[in-house]
Amino acid sequence: MNTIHPPLDPATRQLWTQLQQTLEVVSARHPDAVFASSFGAEDMLLSHAIFESDLPIHVFTLDTGRLPAETVAMIDVIRQRYGVAIQVMRPDEAAVQGHVAAHGEFGFYESIELRKACCAIRKVQPLRLALKGHSAWLTGQRREQSQTRAQLADAEYDGVFGLQKYNPLAAWTDKEVWSVIRALAIPYNPLHDRGYPSIGCEPCTRALRPGEDLRAGRWWWEQKLSKECGLHAGNLQES
Repeated sequence: MNTIHPPLDPATRQLWTQLQQTLEVVSARHPDAVFASSFGAEDMLLSHAIFESDLPIHVFTLDTGRLPAETVAMIDVIRQRYGVAIQVMRPDEAAVQGHVAAHGEFGFYESIELRKACCAIRKVQPLRLALKGHSAWLTGQRREQSQTRAQLADAEYDGVFGLQKYNPLAAWTDKEVWSVIRALAIPYNPLHDRGYPSIGCEPCTRALRPGEDLRAGRWWWEQKLSKECGLHAGNLQES
């Protein structure tokens, strides 16, 4: 695509150039690499870098069936902006219905075990299918996001899914992410402007209150150290 960008300040240009170089290295090492996007700010930044450089990294998303309308709408936003049709992975409907029948539509509020079971059906299993046969995947995780991600590596072997995992934004700050997004006019989920720095399923996400950390709105009824859904289970194992 290689869109002509407006002049960038030196710090922003350096961040952007380093990210492009990192993604080029990853795609050269792993021509079959894939990127799981939730359409959050970090993921839109990575998607923009992938599309702008015409990299062979395949971008997909997980539609749990319970995403906010604003998140689902980002599929069309990407299609219109970049001319790319994002692959959408969905959970097994029979598994979803079985879980709901056994535990209720909102059973995940009752215990961490039931919440993780819901995440496993709606997110982890579709992700496992999407990653099958690939040698590497990328995420938009950052160390600054939460305690469970404080020791996040730039690159690591993902023993849960059995492939290499890259976190190109691991060392980035929230300020740096948004400086690049705004400088390059990258589209983003409008919920970010309403107090949602981290956006998941609608029943499991709320806006932040003053003084809360960036992921406090995710699974807001749980304790901090439980706040991973299974997509990045290694974070909990390391913490």
